[in-house]
Formats: sequence, C-alpha cells, structure tokens
Amino acid sequence: MAEAQATVALNIGSQRISMGVFEPSKNGGLILKKYDSASILADPAAEMARLPQIRVAVSELAEKLRIGKSTKLRYSISGQSVFTRFIKLPPIEDDNIEQLVAFEAQQHVPFPIDEVIWDWQLLESGSGEKEVALVAIKGDALNDINDVVLDAGMGTAEVDASPMALYNALRYNYPELEETTLLIDIGAKTCNLIYLEGNRMFTRSVAVGGASITTAIAKEYGVNFSEAESQKCSNGMVALNSAHTSQMDEPTAALATVIRNALGKLPAEIARTTNYFRSQHGGKAPKRILLAGGGANLLHIAEFFQEKLRLPVEFFNPLKRVSVGKGVDVDQIAAEAHLLGELVGLGLRGIGKASLEIDLVPDVVSRERDVERRKPFLVAASIVLLLGLAVWAWSNVSRKTQAEDAVVDMQGKVDERQLYAKPLKELAKQETGLDVMSKQLVNAQSARVFWVDVWDDLAHHFASDVVWLVDYDPVVGFKLELVAEGDPGPVQSVIASNFNGVEYGDSALSLIRVEAPPVPSRRGGSNRAAPAAVKPTINAIRVKGFWRTANGYREVTKLIDRLRSGSNYFDDVLPAEKMIVSLPRALDEGAYAAPFELILPLKKAIPAPEGTKRSR
Repeated sequence: MAEAQATVALNIGSQRISMGVFEPSKNGGLILKKYDSASILADPAAEMARLPQIRVAVSELAEKLRIGKSTKLRYSISGQSVFTRFIKLPPIEDDNIEQLVAFEAQQHVPFPIDEVIWDWQLLESGSGEKEVALVAIKGDALNDINDVVLDAGMGTAEVDASPMALYNALRYNYPELEETTLLIDIGAKTCNLIYLEGNRMFTRSVAVGGASITTAIAKEYGVNFSEAESQKCSNGMVALNSAHTSQMDEPTAALATVIRNALGKLPAEIARTTNYFRSQHGGKAPKRILLAGGGANLLHIAEFFQEKLRLPVEFFNPLKRVSVGKGVDVDQIAAEAHLLGELVGLGLRGIGKASLEIDLVPDVVSRERDVERRKPFLVAASIVLLLGLAVWAWSNVSRKTQAEDAVVDMQGKVDERQLYAKPLKELAKQETGLDVMSKQLVNAQSARVFWVDVWDDLAHHFASDVVWLVDYDPVVGFKLELVAEGDPGPVQSVIASNFNGVEYGDSALSLIRVEAPPVPSRRGGSNRAAPAAVKPTINAIRVKGFWRTANGYREVTKLIDRLRSGSNYFDDVLPAEKMIVSLPRALDEGAYAAPFELILPLKKAIPAPEGTKRSR
C-alpha cells in the first residue's frame, strides 16, 4: 500500500491505462515512486468490451504496484469523453460569478444540466474580462467508469479530464515558457490540442488519433483492426516526402504513405483551432510545438509536424522537474516519458501544485463527501447523545437505588400486615358461607309466600260481582310462540288431578314429562334423545271461573286487561284474547252462570317444586 501522503494516479486512456505513485519531496517537489502501464484494444467495433478491459487492467496494475484495497485514486479520463468550453464573462462581482456560470452552463452544455456532472474554474485573462473553463461529462458515462474503478477494489479521491491534467504538467515543468506553446497529445481516439500563453490556456479535442491510423491501415490492406494495430506498432512510420519513401522498400513505403495520409487531416485541424484561439480568445499563434501521447511514438512524426506547421517540434517531458524513485524502471521511463503527462498532472493535485483544479465528482463520491462534511455535526450530535444517555443512565441508577430502598421499606410493611392477613381471609371465607346461607333463607321465605302473593295479585285484579274464580292451576310447557299462532300448546299441570284423594305420604304433584332436545347420531343416522334431564319450570297459571248476567263475558276481558296493565307477576306480552282458552258469550238456557278458562303467562318462570317427578 502507498505510504501516507502518497498520491496514486491513474490515467484511463482509450488504449493505454497507466498508474503511478507519487510522493512529495522534502523541498516541496514531486517524486515518482512507482509506475507501470497496460494496453487495451481500441477497436471501435469492440466498444462494449472496453470497460471490462479497463477493469482487468486497473486490477493488474494495482497488484503489480502493490496498491492496497480501498486506496483512493486520482484519475483522469480521455478528452473525447468530456465537453469543454471556455466562456467569457462580463466584469461582475466575484460573489455573483457562480450563479452566472451555472446559467452559462445550461446554455452551452448540449445535454440537460441535471444529466451531466460538471465543474469550472476561473482563468487568468489578459483583458478586463473574466474567463472560465467549463468541463462537463454525461453522468451515466462517468458513473460507469467510476464503477470500474470501484470494482477493481479502489476508491475515488478526484476525477480530472486528460487535457486539464496535461496543462498542469506543462505549466509545472516548463515555467520558463514565455512564447505561446502548443502541446499536441495524440491519443488513441482523439488528439488534444493544449495552448499555453503565459498564464492563459485553451484546449480543444480533435477526432483524429491512433485508432484513425489503424483503421486506415486495416481498410487499405483488408485486415482486422488487431492485425493492423500490430503492423502500425512494429513497422509503422510517417512518410515525409517522395525522396524519403524512395529510400524504403516498397511495403514499408506503402505503409508509411497510408499513415501520412491518415494524419493529413490533423495539421488542417490544428491550423483551424489556432485561428479560433487567436480570433475568439485574443491569443497568439504558437511558436513552439511539444508532442505527447501514444501516437507520438510513430517514427518521423516530429519531422512530419515540423514540415506541416513550420515550427520547432520536440517531445514533451513531464518529468523535467519530477524526481524518479529507485524502484522505477529507468529504461521504461525514458521510453515512455512523453506518455506520463496526465499522471504527473494528477500527482501535482496531491501536493497542491496544480494550476487548474477541475473535479468531476461521480454520484457515489458526492455522497461520500456529503457524509464527510456532515461528520463533525454527526460526531457532535453523537457526543450530545452519549452525554444525554450518561445523564439518563445516572438518573436511572439513582431512581433504581431509590426504588430499591422503597421496595425494602414496602416489604417491611407487607410483612407486618401479613400477620393480620390470615385471620382476615378466614373471616372473609366465613362471610361468603353466611352470604350463601342467607340467600337460601331469603329464597325459602320468598318461595313460602310466593304463591300466596300471586293469588292475592290475581284476586285483586279479578275482583268483580259478576265474575269469580274457582280453580288455580300452575302449569309447565306454556309456549308464547305457539299462543301467537293461535295454539296454546300442550301445557301440563303441576298439581295432580286427584290431589284431593292422595293418601298420606304420597305426592300431590303430577308426573311432568319434559322432552329433551335431540342430539345427532354418531353414525349420521336418526337422532336419539339426550340422556341429560331438563328441569321443568312453571311459566303460566291456568285459572277457571264463571261469569253471570247478560254480557258478563265482556267483564272477563276487562279484568284480563286490568291484570295485564297492573300486575307484578303476570306478563303483558299477549293480548287478552290470546289468554282465553274458552269463554262462551251466552248463558245456556236456564243456567245461572257460564264457565270460562284462561292461561295467564308469568313474567318470570320459576322452578317446579322439588317433589315434581320428571321423565324422558
């Protein structure tokens, strides 16, 4: 794992993945402690396989350089993935710049602003106007790249764009530059043009790169992209003129000519970009050319640009002011020095020596930073919570102690009162027995006079000089629902019909037959009677009497109504005519009185006397 204060830099190019470990030197400079690189196929037809290839390359580089898991990287992404604009602002107060830049971003970025991740930085300008560099990338594209880094076991500290990292490396390593300088970074899919004029900068990406040359070779010779790439890397060079190619063998000359033709568009794009830089940004034409990137490895490419642009050309050395550690392969660094510009620019971010600090923040990193920003508040809140819990715990301990003391005191009082509890329980038990006995006595007394009270109540309401009662008969089995249908049902008298002739010692009560409710047969057949006996209850009184004089029967109905409205024992649910069993409306010829019979329902049924026998 990299030591403390070290910066792990990762450059994710279209065809080349490189990683370096930088540490600050004692004099404030930069030291390259570890370095390695890996290549991936830049075939446009295999774009879907690019991210998996990057994941494998990053994992292998981290393993080679012994980078610990979860180490946070500073990485750059290729210029073709980002959108860059240089926007001039009117002279306004610095406090309002951020709002104005946000407005300008919505106008210039060719995507909905909520779908991109963007950043900006104020640039130095020679005029009174303010100028900002605006860099944006589609949020989904950046998150996909960042997921690759996370899948490789790394974390993300900052994300830069390749042109901005190259600019920082150029400013740091060439502080003596006074004339306008153009850095041409030839990548796999794009060529980054970076103009440096004093403290000012301008950059533009052109869609011409190493993959364009490989595609031209594949088309010319009818081979696949991988084979064409191999031919370019092993035998490729740039043809300068006819005199130059005449000295080569025919296959080599033909390949060099194809490469020259593929690069032919680039000088024209550089000239057009220079004109734009001069006319729109007030810059000057470059006086010096520096070459960088993997495409600069082609033989005679420096002479090609010198011929086309008529300017001195040399290779960019991003390690000019950077020390190299003992563990780095010097031969590899010497051969690939012009390819390390992005890594050096990222390393400068780690020691605070970068002139331009663009930070494109993936969503996951943004959330992590929000958590980090809230950490002090969360820590403070946790401390307050812990203090509160401590106070609460102390309070609970105090209350627990008080409660325990109270329990001890209460237990003493309970023990004292237990001395009286047993005698009181015995008294309560005796009281319960006396209550039962008293209720039995009260019920016996009530039962003893009940029938006398019922007879008095009946006699009181049936008092008349034309109506008199001759028979008083308690019955069981009276059913109100049958009476409502016009049939009083089979009622049974409690008194035996021969009660006046019963011998001494026998009961004068009749034998009552009560039907038990049926229960289902276990075998699902016919029902059988339940074995449990049903206790009969007296729920009506059957009375017989006589009426006399003309229309005396009407007096009977009046007496029934009077009984219904004022009796304490007889129910009033049935109308008078429903209580009549028989009531003739005329006297027989020569008769003094006419008999009648009534069934009077009781308000409350009472158990039949204990002597009443039951049968099933």
